[in-house]
Amino acid sequence: MKTLFLFIAVIYSSTCFSQKIFFRVYNDSVSLVQDANHIVQNFTKDINAIKPIFSTNPEAVLNTQPYLIFYSSEQNRINLPIWEQVMSEQKEFFFELGGGQENGKEIFGLFFNGFFLPHELGHALQEAANSKENNLYQNEYFANIVAILYWRKENRNEELQHCYTYAKKMMAQLPNPVPDGEDPIQYFNNNYDQLGANPYKYGYYQFAQIVEIFEDKTLPNFEEYIRNYLSK
Repeated sequence: MKTLFLFIAVIYSSTCFSQKIFFRVYNDSVSLVQDANHIVQNFTKDINAIKPIFSTNPEAVLNTQPYLIFYSSEQNRINLPIWEQVMSEQKEFFFELGGGQENGKEIFGLFFNGFFLPHELGHALQEAANSKENNLYQNEYFANIVAILYWRKENRNEELQHCYTYAKKMMAQLPNPVPDGEDPIQYFNNNYDQLGANPYKYGYYQFAQIVEIFEDKTLPNFEEYIRNYLSK
């Protein structure tokens, strides 16, 4: 009886832990990094079960920069931001799009301490598989597909729905940065650095991709998508 109770308790606590980590604003950098590396380990384990391409796991580290969250291929690191270290100008960006401080912080937590971690792991996957494309737009599109399918596999559908709802709300507020007559993909590839320096312009592209991918009913599950990708 004690063994059964202990087993149930372990399963319950594990389930609660998996449901609470990420998609929220962290006040504790140790917990942020610990939870992120838990996800990194699960992600790479899932990939290597399909095809062993990660000989060394990426490492998630605290490194709040204007880019917020990004993958450094040289160090094989996912650089994470924490809210208290984010520049005030960037916080105002979230407050503006969210319609207030509370919603702005929620947006940051959902995307930058949540959605975009497996997005950056998608870039790490491209590096490990030596399959990064010259088309920068397609690299971002691939990473966003990986993020959405990974979180669906992890049953974080409620959080994904929140991300989708906010992405649509923010797209409605952000002006389309593509000049009339220009091809959106080509414009992104030709002006990547300029767009990346402007959160309003780069945000438009990212949120537009997330909305499009979320609404795509033709996508397979995570395992099938990765298996097809690695078999090319």
